[in-house]
Amino acid sequence: MATHRSCALWSYCGRRWSRVMRCCRLSGLCSSWPSGPLGARHLSQEKPATETHFGFETVSEEEKRGKVYHVFESVAKKYDVMNDMMSLGIHRIWKDLLLCKMRPFPGTQLLDVAGGTGDIAFRFLNYVQAQHKGKQKRQLRAQQNLSWEEIAKKYQNEEDPLGGSRVVVCDINKEMLKIGKQKARAQGYKAGLAWVLGDAEELPFDDDKFDVYTIAFGIRNVTHIDQALQEAHRVLKPGGRFLCLEFSQVNNPLISRLYDLYSFQVIPVLGEVIAGDWKSYQYLVESIRQFPSQEEFREMIEDAGFEKVTYESLTSGIVAIHSGFKL
Repeated sequence: MATHRSCALWSYCGRRWSRVMRCCRLSGLCSSWPSGPLGARHLSQEKPATETHFGFETVSEEEKRGKVYHVFESVAKKYDVMNDMMSLGIHRIWKDLLLCKMRPFPGTQLLDVAGGTGDIAFRFLNYVQAQHKGKQKRQLRAQQNLSWEEIAKKYQNEEDPLGGSRVVVCDINKEMLKIGKQKARAQGYKAGLAWVLGDAEELPFDDDKFDVYTIAFGIRNVTHIDQALQEAHRVLKPGGRFLCLEFSQVNNPLISRLYDLYSFQVIPVLGEVIAGDWKSYQYLVESIRQFPSQEEFREMIEDAGFEKVTYESLTSGIVAIHSGFKL
């Protein structure tokens, strides 16, 4: 019995130590730790704490911020077109599934980070408006004795078609926000929508402000993912929900080989032909391969303080939706 308990304890400690070491690697702390016996530090293996990756390239953290900003500044005008071309339109289904998983209700306060062109925000507004209209119709049907005039007045006096719901789109890139605002005007989105220039690692919002935090295809571009997750936790109200839609690891070997071939041989070419930018789309492909697996990212979300963390892989793991709650 004592032996069994001892093994279980060592197993638990091993799992916790593995998680600590992974967090240190992500933050760059392990670069200054000796990898061998005390005093036998290998200088060739040391890595400055300020280094990170930009795709497959090793750069300083400051350099990565500038490079990522330039990527999205460069692709902003063709961003939506390229999304359709690269995913053959499937990204629309993935984003619809994100909204279905969220299931917002009238009155929901949403923060959509890295959502510059408004895809998630517009879906959210459509969803809550439909929910609010459905609720209104059910209430009117329940009141059998209303006259036509009374029913008409109820519709005419409707002040907020969103039932109090609001969405704030926060993005660090001015060009992406500019495109989003243009789309909103063209498609008639105005009420319940705000645009804020801000950094996912240092959000310009008070604590406990939002019901839901979403980030779609954005968190892998953040320099410090752990810091962005902590900020997400901070701005959510108690009971609030974190939802992330991001590229992940394909779980089918055959599909994985085909996906790699398409990603590295086709997507950069599409970027050059459609957006006139090969390098930016080469980076986007490489950044997907650098992003943690579904399980590793789940652990990172838990480390940020979220509970009941789950994920769902879509399209054989090409993307995944991670969910967590601030409890």
